[in-house]
Amino acid sequence: MEQFYTIQGEGDHQGKAAYFIRLGGCDVGCVWCDVKESWDADAHPKISITDIVNKAAEYPGRLAVITGGEPLMHNLDELTAALQEKGFRTHIETSGVHPLSGTWDWVCFSPKKFKAPRPDFMKVADELKVIVYHRHDLEWAETFAKQVSPKCKLYLQPEWGREPEMLPLIINHVKEDPKWQISLQIHKYLNVP
Repeated sequence: MEQFYTIQGEGDHQGKAAYFIRLGGCDVGCVWCDVKESWDADAHPKISITDIVNKAAEYPGRLAVITGGEPLMHNLDELTAALQEKGFRTHIETSGVHPLSGTWDWVCFSPKKFKAPRPDFMKVADELKVIVYHRHDLEWAETFAKQVSPKCKLYLQPEWGREPEMLPLIINHVKEDPKWQISLQIHKYLNVP
């Protein structure tokens, strides 16, 4: 769908220079999605892996974030291999509803209530990021925190449009249960893509 060089705005790697590769296609359908234009994969031109990687290599940062939509609707083996061959660390942001493909340095697993994730993502997640849209999402997040590996970082992130209501609840939750951390969409504060 698009690719751009920016700052990673969320999660464990926030604040780092990153090249984002947003793939078209999503079958999860989050009502609060901020990139609904990504849902229809056929609405976007097909770009070769060579062209994607060559464009990414024009920038000094060597962190590539594959996102969507839902990026795992596509087989990502060749894309991640080509990126790593050019010296990139490969990160993915996924809801975990499709089988994992590609070779990853970091897996951000962000399950959604709209479609259940595959259980195998609990073992491979480096980061669990739960978007908090309703108060009960905090309890729902705990079901995943119990299933991921002990090395997995745990993040609660307010949905952008509901941040004023949800952030105070998240702050209290993190204070009561410090295994969690807060993730904010700092790219929106910085006014970068």
